[in-house]
Amino acid sequence: MPSAAAVLSFAWALGIFLRLSAARRRDVWRRGLVRRVGILLDQIQSGHPTAYCKLNQEVPILRLWFNVEAELQQDFRLTRRAMQGLQRLLQREQDHGWGSQLEVLIYVYWLAHGLSYRVVSSVFGVPKSTVHRVVHRVAQLIWKNLKLAIRFPLPEELDAIGQGFGQLSGTPVLNSVVGAIDGCHFRVKPPSLHRIDYLNYKGFFSINMQAICDSKGKFLDIFVGYPGSVHDTRIMKNSTFYRTQQYPPTGYIILGDGGYPCLDKPIGLITPYKEPVRGRTESCFNYHHSRGRSIVERAFGVMKTRWRSTLFKALEVRPTFSPVVIATCAFLHNVCLENGDMLDPDDDVAQDIFDPQPPREALVANESSGRAKRDELAALISGHVQE
Repeated sequence: MPSAAAVLSFAWALGIFLRLSAARRRDVWRRGLVRRVGILLDQIQSGHPTAYCKLNQEVPILRLWFNVEAELQQDFRLTRRAMQGLQRLLQREQDHGWGSQLEVLIYVYWLAHGLSYRVVSSVFGVPKSTVHRVVHRVAQLIWKNLKLAIRFPLPEELDAIGQGFGQLSGTPVLNSVVGAIDGCHFRVKPPSLHRIDYLNYKGFFSINMQAICDSKGKFLDIFVGYPGSVHDTRIMKNSTFYRTQQYPPTGYIILGDGGYPCLDKPIGLITPYKEPVRGRTESCFNYHHSRGRSIVERAFGVMKTRWRSTLFKALEVRPTFSPVVIATCAFLHNVCLENGDMLDPDDDVAQDIFDPQPPREALVANESSGRAKRDELAALISGHVQE
């Protein structure tokens, strides 16, 4: 058993150690505080934040980015102009981390190369854990700011969109069309809970993104997250634009396929006549309707082609994160269009577009049929063709 003197000596040494440790912690805290105050003063004097770290421009992918004459599309699936437009949209003040510019590059590269954290970590020379944090941070930033790129048109923009649909459809009778609506399935790894809900009628697990686009294929509104088994009509009736009767404005209509009901109220939604059609008038209407409406299918095709490494297989992320990833792809689709970054959909993407299912729900009290409006448009188209 140790003597009293030995115990006393140990207790004295332990006390000295604890006091020194506490003093060291206080010293580290003070130095950190001085550093933070210095950074704050620097921000106030310079008018912009100071970064904690500098980009390693010797990493090949960053040498590519900083070479202003080099094109980025092969590595990032975006042109340099589109990437710069995206950087401006997402620019925010931050005084730590890897820097906003690098974070956006990491996220877009992650999307372009099949959602592999390991690959992105190796390419950018940053830890895998950092890639994971950056990906989720940028995705949430885009998710919270979707309206920066995805929004309904202003009143003064409607006529130009209508004329665009008139040209697409091949008849000025459809100049009142200001959008085309459809749903698109994206493959996911379903959660263990309610797994069967994600099985769509084509036989694979998916979630659905409903979108309305304009005559140029730009998304005006998206609603993403419903499991694959849910019908397009049910999704539409639960979406914000429908419940609030936000779009289209009075006097305008949107086009939908046979999976939607033909409506006059609460929104103007015109669908084609059921096959087989009865006579030339209905056949002519369906032809022009299809020409105008197909722009939304093309928009989905372009989006899937651009991000095919990610969207042409089951998303390698948690089911709760999948809607966010898909929404960011739609956001980037619009950013690309705004910056002249165009591409054609791959042929195999067109085969991934589903045939419409007939509506499953009868009209309810606040809904009225759009069949009379459709007949009126069909008669006008038929008369215009005969002239």
